[in-house]
Amino acid sequence: MMMRQVATVFGGAGFIGRHVVQRLARQGHVVRIAGRDTERAHRLRTQGDVAQVVPVSASVTDEGSVARAVAGASIVVNLVGILFERRPGDFGRIQAEGAGRIARLAAAAGVSRLVHVSAIGADPAAESRYARSKGEGEAAVLAAFPGATILRPSLVFGPDDQFFNRFGALAAALPFMPVVEGGTRFQPVHVGDVADAVMAAIERDDTAGRIFELGGPRVMTMREVLEFVLEHTHRRRRLVALPEWLVSLQARLGEWLPTPPLTRDQLIMLRRDNVVTAADDLGALGIQPKAVEAVVPAYLARFRRGGVRQAVPL
Repeated sequence: MMMRQVATVFGGAGFIGRHVVQRLARQGHVVRIAGRDTERAHRLRTQGDVAQVVPVSASVTDEGSVARAVAGASIVVNLVGILFERRPGDFGRIQAEGAGRIARLAAAAGVSRLVHVSAIGADPAAESRYARSKGEGEAAVLAAFPGATILRPSLVFGPDDQFFNRFGALAAALPFMPVVEGGTRFQPVHVGDVADAVMAAIERDDTAGRIFELGGPRVMTMREVLEFVLEHTHRRRRLVALPEWLVSLQARLGEWLPTPPLTRDQLIMLRRDNVVTAADDLGALGIQPKAVEAVVPAYLARFRRGGVRQAVPL
């Protein structure tokens, strides 16, 4: 009887992770969902057979828990990332040191494939602490595990995203739509395409040691994103460009909130385009990306007057 391979997914209970776990379980892997919130992970046990999907308590900042999570695994996927710091230094601890720790302990455990999900714009020399820690994390991963595959998605969309849904909620609640850095370009990529890219990186030998940038078929400016949201929520709102001093003030004050809507570091990132520039992309992985127009209108419908219930494409 053939033994199932064990795949450990750090951050497997998150937005992208749920789709990765589903695909790994369908391929017959025993899946360990490694993270601090095991309660969220328990809800994913129905994605596989009995005892096939197993929550494991682990923190990327803790050596022992990471070592236990990767022990005996053939595949490791790291999806852990944060958008803002709850404590000073969290970016470095989680996205740089944590990524390196997973790679180093995975190599020591004899893991055969490591996939590290980073972000477009990752750069150890970046002004943004977020982007800088992502770049440092990539460097640490490749130093410890040279055969790792790194995936850099643009903004990821899907029914539970924090991008289109946030603007849909604003369109329903505000008498106008505030515009911040309206000329910045994005290339939104579907969450299912990112999960498919993870699987391709695991299954294809030619992905080892390479970096792939993941974007959808359409590049949109921030202003075009807002116009798209208004169109599909059936809301008539004036787009109002906020003055730079007001945005800077909001970003500074927002950092005092438990979940800030905007931070100064995020504002730095918003001033840079978030689009694919590398030759290695979804096409190089054999994936035809889904268009924003094919997926997003279905779940933006909930923000129309009266709301609309309908099937939402995954």
